[in-house]
Amino acid sequence: MGSARMNDTSQTSYYSTKSSEFSNLSSPSVTTNFPESSHRQKKNMSDILLRCLASTNSADIRILLKKKMSLQVISGNVKFTWDDILKATNCFSSSLVIGEGGFSVVYKGKLQNGKEVAVKRAKKDVRDEQFMNESFRTEIETLQAINHMNLVGFYGYLLFEDEKIIVVEYVPNGNLREHLEYKPLIHRDIKSPNILLTSTLHGKVADFGLAKLASTDANCTVVQTFAKGTPGYIDPEYFRTNQLTSKSDVYSFGVVLVEIITGKRPIERTSKQTTVKWAMTEVHRGNAINTLDPKLEPNEAITVAVKDIYILASRCLLVDRRQRPTMEECSRFLWNVRKKYNDLIKKESNDN
Repeated sequence: MGSARMNDTSQTSYYSTKSSEFSNLSSPSVTTNFPESSHRQKKNMSDILLRCLASTNSADIRILLKKKMSLQVISGNVKFTWDDILKATNCFSSSLVIGEGGFSVVYKGKLQNGKEVAVKRAKKDVRDEQFMNESFRTEIETLQAINHMNLVGFYGYLLFEDEKIIVVEYVPNGNLREHLEYKPLIHRDIKSPNILLTSTLHGKVADFGLAKLASTDANCTVVQTFAKGTPGYIDPEYFRTNQLTSKSDVYSFGVVLVEIITGKRPIERTSKQTTVKWAMTEVHRGNAINTLDPKLEPNEAITVAVKDIYILASRCLLVDRRQRPTMEECSRFLWNVRKKYNDLIKKESNDN
């Protein structure tokens, strides 16, 4: 939307800016002479500037002061003044920034009638100013010409001195990319009691009281924190070093996999060793099927599934966390196990 060359990201990634000659725009021409201000207008402007002083750095406030008595422009579906834009954005407060691209910064604003808007302000220190001006002009012309439910609503624009402003509909749920981005979460207490089952046995993880949001920075994958969790499920390396990573949850998940097969708790009061240690010892001896929950009757499909799940569990339980799989890899592996199991069940049913 706007220009075919899109550079802005975030909520308003499709709001581009760039344009040089605006004389052909189908909007009212810009007025450059501001009439005598009334006492009320001057008082309103004083109030605005006081708020600006509280929220804007000194360099920015000097720029705004130079423009304080100009209320020019207005074009589009709604008429805006420079005062309106300052009020709506609290003098372009950095706390209201919702997006930034190569040619503009987008602010969340609120008009005097309470309507929330997105205010796109063109940058002034761009290299290709001609392209920026052309894109700005194209965006205005496009938004003026098209009104569609799947396009952001256009409220107007303002051309004033070196300022280029576009005001459009505010879309509260952000952009699609934000919803597609993976937000890494370390649960810290993955265990069977925290995995709830729906009526169709669809698992849902619960209890996020110990959870930590991990950094998306590939160079910062470790969270230094005191070891917390449930005995029997805690990653030994995390317990020893207090260094938490997403692979700590993977270890706990490996314990859950052993629970699923054996039906036993991670630490049984009547046993001298943990369930994981007992089960993996049997697996290494070639007796994996002997660890199967007594409530399950073994058949070919179950036997194959048990062996496959133990392959995954053994990888999840590796002492060196760097060698453990990711949760995504675990998910893919289990989908294959499920498919193989269903195929064997279907084959067995056909044979009978």
